[in-house]
Amino acid sequence: MKNRSIRPHRGIRNSRADRVFYGVNGVLMALTFLLYAWPLWFVLIASFSDPNLVQAGQVLLLPKGFHLGGYKLILEYQDILRGYLNSILYTVVGTALNLVMTICAAYPLSRSDFLPRKVLTVLFVFTMYFSGGLIPLYLQVKNLGLYNSPLAMIVPSAISIYNVLILRSFFMYGVPKSLEEAALLDGANTAQMLWRVILPLVKPTLAVLVLYYAIGHWNDYFSALIFLKDKELMPLQTILRDVLITGKIDMASSGMEMEAVIQKLKTAQTLKYSVIVVSTVPLMLVYPFIQKYFVKGIMLGAVKG
Repeated sequence: MKNRSIRPHRGIRNSRADRVFYGVNGVLMALTFLLYAWPLWFVLIASFSDPNLVQAGQVLLLPKGFHLGGYKLILEYQDILRGYLNSILYTVVGTALNLVMTICAAYPLSRSDFLPRKVLTVLFVFTMYFSGGLIPLYLQVKNLGLYNSPLAMIVPSAISIYNVLILRSFFMYGVPKSLEEAALLDGANTAQMLWRVILPLVKPTLAVLVLYYAIGHWNDYFSALIFLKDKELMPLQTILRDVLITGKIDMASSGMEMEAVIQKLKTAQTLKYSVIVVSTVPLMLVYPFIQKYFVKGIMLGAVKG
C-alpha cells in the first residue's frame, strides 16, 4: 500500500475585497501612528538639538548639533525642580486617596442588599452632568481652610464618578456571587471579603484607575491657578505652562551677568522641548508596568453580564 502524502492544511484564503480592506486599514493605521508619533519624536530630538538649527527648520528626523542647554537650564532653574517634586507629591498622595475613595464608594453601590444604592447612584450620576460651578467650589475650598495649601490640589478631586461607575460595574458583574457566598460561609465579614477576596480579583481594573487618576493629577495645572498663590506650591505643569506661554524664564532673578542671560535666552526654544520631555518621563516609566492590565481592566469593567 502506497503511502499517501499528507497535504498541509491550508487556512481560509481571504478574498480580494478582504485583502483590499486589510490593506487600506493598515495604511490608515500607519498614518494615524505617524500623526501621533511624529510630534512626540520631534519634541524629543529638538530638545537635544542646536536651537538655531531647530528654529531654522533643519531638524526633521535626527538631532543636529547635539545640545544640552535646555536640560542644563532646567537644573539651574529651581522653580522647575520644586514644581517637579510638588507634582510627584500631589500625584502619589492624590492617587492613593482617589483609589481608597473610589473603592469605598463603588463597593456599597454594587451590593443589591444596600437599599439606598439606586438613589445614591442617581445622585452621583447627576453630578457628572451638573455641577455647582467654579465660584462655589472656590468659596468652599476657602471656607474649609484649604486655600493655598497642598490639600487644595488633592481634596477637591478626591473622587471621579466615572471611575466609580467603572469599578461598580466590575463589582456587580465581574465577581462571582458564589465566591462571595463561600467567603461568608467561611466566617469572613464584609470588610474581610472586600480587602482579601474581591480586591485581589480586580487588580487589572484598579491598575487602570491608578493610571487614570495619576495622569489627571500629573497634568493638572488649572487647579493650581485657582487654589494656589505661593510659587513654592506650584506643580510642574503650571510652571511648564508659564514657560510655554512666555517663551523664557526669569533669569534676571538668578543673579547672572547680562552676557550670560543673553546667551541662555538663545536656548529658550529648546527649553520648551526639554521641559516637555522631563515632564513626561514619570508617566513613561510607570506605563510599561501597568500596560498589560490596561485593556484587560477596561474590558472586564465594561462587560455587563
